[in-house]
Amino acid sequence: AVKVLRTLRNHWKKTTFGVCLLSWGGNWLYGKHCDNLLRRAACQEAQAFGNQPIPSSMPLKKATVFLNPAACKGKARNLFEKNAAPILHLSGLDVTVVKTDYEGQAKKLLELMENTDLIIIAGGDGTVQEVITGLLRRADEAVFSKIPIGFIPLGKNCTLSHVLYPESTNQVRHITNAALAILKGETVPLDVLQIKGEKEQPVFAVTGLRWGSYRDAGIKASKYWYLGPLKTKAAHFFSTFKEWPQKHQAALMYLGPTERPPEEPEEKLSRPPLYVRLYRRLRLYWSSPPKEIPQEVSPEDWEELNLSTIELSIATRNRQLDLMRTEDFMDICIEADTVSKGQFVNRGSQKMDDPHMCPEGSQCIQASRCILQLPEGTEGSFSIDNEEYEAMPVEVKLLPRKLRFFCDPRVRDQMLRAAVQ
Repeated sequence: AVKVLRTLRNHWKKTTFGVCLLSWGGNWLYGKHCDNLLRRAACQEAQAFGNQPIPSSMPLKKATVFLNPAACKGKARNLFEKNAAPILHLSGLDVTVVKTDYEGQAKKLLELMENTDLIIIAGGDGTVQEVITGLLRRADEAVFSKIPIGFIPLGKNCTLSHVLYPESTNQVRHITNAALAILKGETVPLDVLQIKGEKEQPVFAVTGLRWGSYRDAGIKASKYWYLGPLKTKAAHFFSTFKEWPQKHQAALMYLGPTERPPEEPEEKLSRPPLYVRLYRRLRLYWSSPPKEIPQEVSPEDWEELNLSTIELSIATRNRQLDLMRTEDFMDICIEADTVSKGQFVNRGSQKMDDPHMCPEGSQCIQASRCILQLPEGTEGSFSIDNEEYEAMPVEVKLLPRKLRFFCDPRVRDQMLRAAVQ
């Protein structure tokens, strides 16, 4: 024992390195073991759904998965196959996986999609936007938009996962929770923004649109990777070397919030027989009073605003989802263009975590529809659900409660309790 201690003391550098390596290796193996336990527990829970008897006349539910293998720096396919695919197959679903090969392909594939009972998006924000845009561009979107949608977060940016599932620092737990939420069947209605240029087909978003200096500086942060945790501040700091103050000029027209109609019953009453419908129509025709001359409909009350801002954002209320609210609207945040360079750098770091935050001193507007007019020759880009689009005049229209997404039952219960309080 004395000889061993003497050897370790004489080679203390190698000893220290070996201890660190063993500690790291042990911790890594323990983490892998815990991940396997999570997968096993999730599969056992999914097996319980698959073991439920169904009538022989009832076909299996069809689930169409749109998987973006390029998400998460090319790791998405492996993450899906190890953590989500076994759960979906064990649950008794008839699963069809559609893998996208290039950007924009999901929009085209949605045009050709046949009837399905579930749509599952496996990827990040870009994949979500492509799928819902392809879905809502269909001629029969009124029917297909009623299909419930599941989201399995596999990308670098997964904004919806913060809305639909409990927060988790463990990636395996987060993915398995998302897959199990699809099986449990609880859904929440999410608002959608329809964003249409003068010539382009509309693009649809569940988070929102950003245009301004924070957005432009944030996308350049990856260029300063060698600065580690300081790369975000560096990107915003170097951005201030451009023309300062950075102002974005535009004209905005908007309509105020709309009253939320009552929820439609999910199960409609059965249609009465033909002779009953004919009798009702004849009775209504003979008993109806003479038609009145229709009055002229008053034009919509548009508000107009000329703005100068360092950043403009138009966002849905999905991040602060309130299932009981009585009005439908989107949030328009017009940030003051009088910030100092220090404020710009600090606030830019905050916006990397919460891109649609509306800081103090900003003008906040609630609207159901808006038209954004940009001066001729305006350069730059919009960020629509973290995807880049050329800046141009657009009309943004709120489609309230347009799509239903599967969510964790615990999250839905928290929303309902918060709404009651």
